[in-house]
Amino acid sequence: MFSNFLPPHFVGCPLVQVLCAELSSSQSHLQGASTGGSWLREGPQPPRGRCVNWRSLVLSPAGSRVSQELRYTKEKLGEESVYTSQMLIQTPKQEGENVLTQEALELHLEVALAASKVQVSLYGKSWDLNKICYKSGVPIIENGMIERMIEKLFPCVILTPLDCFWDGAKLQGGSAYLPGRPDIQWTNLDPVQLLEELGQFTSLEGFRELLDKAQVGQAYVERPCLNPREPACPASAPNRLSQQDPDIPAELTGGCHGFSRKFMHWQEELILGGTTKDPQGRLLSAEALQSMFLLMSPRQLYEHFRDDYEIQDIGWSEEKAAAILEAWQREFVELAQDCLPQNSSQRVHAFSTTTLSDILKSFSDVSAIRVAGGYLLMLAYACVTMLRWDCSKSQGAVGLAGVLLVALSVASGLGLCSLLGISFNAATTQVLPFLALGIGVDDMFLLAHVRPPWPGRPALGERTGECLRRTGTSVALTSISNMIAFFMAALVPIPALRAFSLQAAVVVVFNFAMVLLIFPAILSLDLHRRQDQRLDVLCCFYSPCSTRVIQIQPQEYADANENHASHPSPYGHPAVATSTQITTTVQAFTRCDPSGRHVVTILPPTAQVCTAPLAPADPLGSQLFAPASSTRDLLAQLDGTKGGRECVPLPLCRWNLADFAREKYAPLLLQTQTKGIVVLLFLALLGLSLYGSTLVHDGLYLTDIVPRGTKEHAFIATQSKYFSFYHVFIATKGGFHYPSSQEALYALHRALGALQHVVRDHTRQPPKMWLHYFQDWLRGLQAAFDKEWQAGRITRDSYRNGSEDGALAYKLLIQTGDKKEPFNYNQLTTRRLVDENGIIPPETFYICLTVWVSNDPLGVAASHANFYPPPPEWIHDKYDATGENLRIPAAQPLEFAQFPFYLSGLRQTADFVEAIESVRAVCEEAARERGVASYPSGYPFLFWEQYIGLRHWFLLAVSIVLACTFLVCAVLLLNPWTAGIIVAVLAMMTVELFGMMGLMGIKLSAIPAVILIASVGIGVEFTVHVALGFLTAMGSRTLRSALALEHTLAPVLDGALSTLLGLLMLAGSEFDFILRYFFAVLTVLTVLGLLNGLVLLPVLLSVIGPPAEVRAPGPPWAWPPGCLGSFPSLPLPCWVPGSDGGRGKQWSVPHTGSAHTHRLYPQAHGS
Repeated sequence: MFSNFLPPHFVGCPLVQVLCAELSSSQSHLQGASTGGSWLREGPQPPRGRCVNWRSLVLSPAGSRVSQELRYTKEKLGEESVYTSQMLIQTPKQEGENVLTQEALELHLEVALAASKVQVSLYGKSWDLNKICYKSGVPIIENGMIERMIEKLFPCVILTPLDCFWDGAKLQGGSAYLPGRPDIQWTNLDPVQLLEELGQFTSLEGFRELLDKAQVGQAYVERPCLNPREPACPASAPNRLSQQDPDIPAELTGGCHGFSRKFMHWQEELILGGTTKDPQGRLLSAEALQSMFLLMSPRQLYEHFRDDYEIQDIGWSEEKAAAILEAWQREFVELAQDCLPQNSSQRVHAFSTTTLSDILKSFSDVSAIRVAGGYLLMLAYACVTMLRWDCSKSQGAVGLAGVLLVALSVASGLGLCSLLGISFNAATTQVLPFLALGIGVDDMFLLAHVRPPWPGRPALGERTGECLRRTGTSVALTSISNMIAFFMAALVPIPALRAFSLQAAVVVVFNFAMVLLIFPAILSLDLHRRQDQRLDVLCCFYSPCSTRVIQIQPQEYADANENHASHPSPYGHPAVATSTQITTTVQAFTRCDPSGRHVVTILPPTAQVCTAPLAPADPLGSQLFAPASSTRDLLAQLDGTKGGRECVPLPLCRWNLADFAREKYAPLLLQTQTKGIVVLLFLALLGLSLYGSTLVHDGLYLTDIVPRGTKEHAFIATQSKYFSFYHVFIATKGGFHYPSSQEALYALHRALGALQHVVRDHTRQPPKMWLHYFQDWLRGLQAAFDKEWQAGRITRDSYRNGSEDGALAYKLLIQTGDKKEPFNYNQLTTRRLVDENGIIPPETFYICLTVWVSNDPLGVAASHANFYPPPPEWIHDKYDATGENLRIPAAQPLEFAQFPFYLSGLRQTADFVEAIESVRAVCEEAARERGVASYPSGYPFLFWEQYIGLRHWFLLAVSIVLACTFLVCAVLLLNPWTAGIIVAVLAMMTVELFGMMGLMGIKLSAIPAVILIASVGIGVEFTVHVALGFLTAMGSRTLRSALALEHTLAPVLDGALSTLLGLLMLAGSEFDFILRYFFAVLTVLTVLGLLNGLVLLPVLLSVIGPPAEVRAPGPPWAWPPGCLGSFPSLPLPCWVPGSDGGRGKQWSVPHTGSAHTHRLYPQAHGS
C-alpha cells in the first residue's frame, strides 16, 4: 500500500520548505514562552492573589467552569486587581520552641523593619515602601492641604503580629510636618489629638466621623510596647508607666488589628502558625510568625502616579511601574535574608512573587545546552549504530540525516502549534524536545535498519518503494497509536497539559510525514551513493580502488525456484536427496579503467575446483520479519556480480543481537519452565503494582516544583507546614436582580459560614460581606437622622443644622427611584433606610449604593466588593443651596460583586477537595433555589479544582486510548486476536507504571496522568513489532515467537535506547520536578516497555498466540526445514495448517544442523 506513490525526492522538497518556514515561527514562539515566565498555564488568567499570587502555577481546567469563571472575572475586573504580597515567616531553629516571646518578636521586628526600609533607585527617582504599598480606602478631603497630609500619613496595609503592639507603627514609613511640632509619624500620632489641633483651622467634621466609624481611636499609641523601657514608647501605652513586659500570648489571642479596629482584623491563623491553646481558647504558644507587606499592582502604581508632576520627565508607563515593583521585591528578599545575625536562634524565610517568577522563568527557559547536547548525543548514537566496517556500505550519513530530520520535524511541528495558537509552557520547552526526539527516531531506525531479501532482484529504483511496502504497517501502527494516545491525553481538562498533549500529537504527525515523505528520499540518495561506491558521509569521494580480495560465494547449480527435497516415499517418509556445491578458488587482479572512475576486475581462466556436500539451502530468503529486522543495509544489497571492495570485519563485529536472540535468549525464554517463571514473576510485579497504586495520592504541591535548596523552596515548605490559611472569595454574577435578592445573598453568606473549613471570628461568624457593611453604614445614617429629627435640627424643609450623617440620611430618605418624581418628602418619617429584617428598599437600592461607595471608602475597601460596573462618583455637600445636590445618580445594575471568606485546616489534597466540593454545593444550591448566580475564586479553587474530576478524566482517557489502539491494531493487522493481546499487555504496562509511581512517592496530578495516558501509545513501540513478527512467521507458536524475537530484539532495543538517550538530558535539570515527574517516570516506562515487550509478550504469544498468517505453498513435504531452523535446543515440531486455518497434523523434520537461520519472506497483509 505504500509502494505506489510519487518519488520521494519530489514529494519531500515542498514539505521541507514548509517545515523550514514554520521552524522560524516555532523559534520565535519558544522565545515568547520563555520570557513570559509562565508555567503550565493557558487561557484567561486569574486576578492577582489576595494573599499569595501563584497564578503562574495555576492548572485550571480549560473549557470548564473554572476557565469560564476566570474569563468572567477578567472581563469585569481586568488582568490585574488589588495587590501582590511579600512575606516573612520566622521559625525557631530548634523545632517546637515557642516564638511568643519578647526576644522572638523583637527579632521579627528587626527583620521586618529592615525589609520595610528597602529603597530602590530607578529612572532617576527613589522608591520606598510608602510609595508603592497598597493603601486601603484613602479618603477624599475637600481641604487640599489636609488631603495631601493625610495621603502621606495614610498607612500601608501590613498584616503582622506586631500590630498588636505599638511597635507595629515602626513599619509605617509615612510622615507629615506641621509647624511647631516634630514630624508626625505613626509612632507618635494620636489621631484624636491631631484632629483637635487641625479643627482650629478648618472644618474636619466629616473626616472625624469617618475615623470614628472606622474605630481608629488613638491608633498605635494606645497599644502596649514590646519593650516598655524604650524611650520612644509613648506615655499612652498601657505598660509604659508600669514598665512591665506585655503578656504576648494574651495580646495575640484572637489576632491583631491594623490602625482601624473595625475594618482591619488579622486573624490568628494568618499571622501565627503551629499554635497551642488552653480549653478556653487562649493562646499558649506558637511555632511560627508571619508578616505580609501588600504592594500595589503595576496598573495601580501607574494610575497612582500618572498625574504626578515629579515623574512626568521619565516617560511614565505601566512597564516602568512593573520594573520598579520587581526591583523592590528582589531587594526585599535579599535584605530580609541577610539581616539576621548568624548566631540567632531563629530562622527567617522571605518570599516575593517576583523571585518565584524568576525561578519559574528559568524553569520555562529553553536550555540551549541541554537541547543541543541531547541532539548531538542522538546524532552520535545514530551515526555509530549505522556505521559498517565496509565504508562503502556504511549508513552513518543516513543516521545523521535522520536525526536532523527528526529535529526539523519537532521544530516545525511546534511552529504549526504556534500558528494554531496553542500556547507554550514549561512542559513544552523542558520536556517535549527530548521526548519527541526519543520517540521520533524509532521509525527512522526502523527504515534504515531493514534489509529483506530481494526475490526476483527488484530494480534499484524500486527498492525504496519495496522498503516502504515492508515497513508501512509498523510505522503506521506506532505513529497512529502515539497520535491517538496524545490526542486522547488532551481530554484531561488541564489547559497546560492539554496544550502539551496537542503539541506532542502534532509533532508525531510531522514525524510520521517526515518518515513517509522525506526520509525515503535520503535512503534513495544513499542507495545511489553506495551503488557508485562512494564513501559514507564524505560522499564526494570514491571508495579507494586499492588491492582487493574478492570472495566468490558458493553457488548451487540448480534453479533457485526448485525444491531441494524429493517427493516422499510411499510409506510417508521423505526421501533424502543429495546435492553438491562447487567451490572455485581464483586469483583476481583489479585496475582502474582509463577514465579513472571505475574499477575493472580481471579473472584468469585457470581455477581450482573442489566438491563438497551441499549445506541446506534457504530458498525462501533470509528475513523473517522485514519491517523490524535488526539487519542493516536494506537498500544496499547489491547484485553479486557487481564489483566492490569487501573489507573483512573483525571477529567481534560479526556478533549481533540477532545472533544472541537466536542462540541464547529465545531458547532460554521459550522453555516450558522459563515460561512458568516469567508468568509468575509478572503476576508478582502486577500484584506489587496494584499495591503501589493504593499509595498514589492526588496532589502537586509547590514544593514539588520549586528547586530544592532555594530560599523559595524553604519558604513554601515552611508555609505549607504552619500556615494553611487561604483568602478566597464568592463572586456573584449578573443575571439576577440584586435589590430584590438581598435575603438570598444573606442566606448564601450564612450557608458558607456553616461549612467546616471556613474561619469564624470570636462571635462564631464568618467575615462580613459587602451587604453587611452597606447595611451597617445606612443604619448609622438612620440613627443620626432619628436623633437629629427628634432634636429638631433636621426638619422637613432643612437639614443644614444637622450632622453630615443626618444630612446624607435626609437626602436618601426622600428618594423615590422614579425619574419623573424623584423626591417624596413624606417618606422622611414613613420609611427606613434599612427595615427591621436588614433589607434596603429595592427601589432606592442603587441610589444608596452610589452614596455608600462615595462616602465610606474604608468600609468599601474592607468589603473587597469590587463592584462592576463601578457606581458613579457623587460628592456630598451639606451646604449646597441650589438643591441640585439632592439629585443622586443611581448605580447601574450590578454584573459583578464579591465578598471574602477564609479557609483553614487545608493541608492534604483530600482537605482541599472536600472544601471545594462543599463550597461549590452551596453556590449551586443558591443558584438553583434562589436564582443567585455565584462562584468561588481563590488559590484553592484555581489549583485544586482539577483533582475533583482528575481520576475520572484519567480513566476515561486511558479507556478510550486502549479502545482506539485495539481498533487500529485490529484494522491494520486484520487480526483482533493479536490486537487483544497487545492491548492487554499495554493495559498491564499502564497498571505497572501507575503502581511504580506510588512506590516512588509520586503523586497523581495532570502531568503523571498525561504520561500514563501517553504510555499506551509509547508502549506500542515495544509490542507491535514482536506481534507482527509472530504473525508473519511460519510454524508452531513457540517457533514463531523465537523467530520474532530474533528479528525484533535489535530494533526494539534501538527504540528503547534512543528514547532513553532523548530523556538522558532531562537528568541534568536543576529542577527536582523534572527529574521525578518526567525523567524518572518516563525511564520506568521505557524499562517496563522492554520487559513486557521482549519477555512477557513472546511468552504469551507462544502460549495463546493466534494461528500463523503465512503458509508455505504445497504439501507438508515441500515445507522448508526452517520450521526447526537454527533452534536445536527447542522442541519445535511444525504443524500443517488445517483447511479451517487451525492446526493440522504434526510433521517432524530431523534437524539439519544448519548454521543459518531459515527465514520466510512474508506474504502477509500489510507487508
